[in-house]
Amino acid sequence: MKQDKTLFDLQSEVCKTLSSPKRLEILNALKEGEKTVTELVDILGVPKANVSQHLAVMRHRGILRTRRDGVNIFYSVANAKVIQACILMREVLTEQMQEKSRLIDIVTKSQ
Repeated sequence: MKQDKTLFDLQSEVCKTLSSPKRLEILNALKEGEKTVTELVDILGVPKANVSQHLAVMRHRGILRTRRDGVNIFYSVANAKVIQACILMREVLTEQMQEKSRLIDIVTKSQ
């Protein structure tokens, strides 16, 4: 039972880490492969300091890993299942939005 509580605590921390839209954008950019901070800055259109801060938080939580090649540091997703979890959550949210839209259409047509 104590092990379950510990696992729930860890899961909660990961979910808190992924609660930032910008961090989800970073994960989305990394799903195709590793990237440098500069590449992520270009993709996201936000300041380098901001991207670096988000990367540090995700790396600290074990969501991302790094690889150094000369002066460049490449970031990648530590476990592909994190991307799968994000995709699954997006699918759930898309289905919810479609259902709400369908209900609004039904109400609108009945008026």
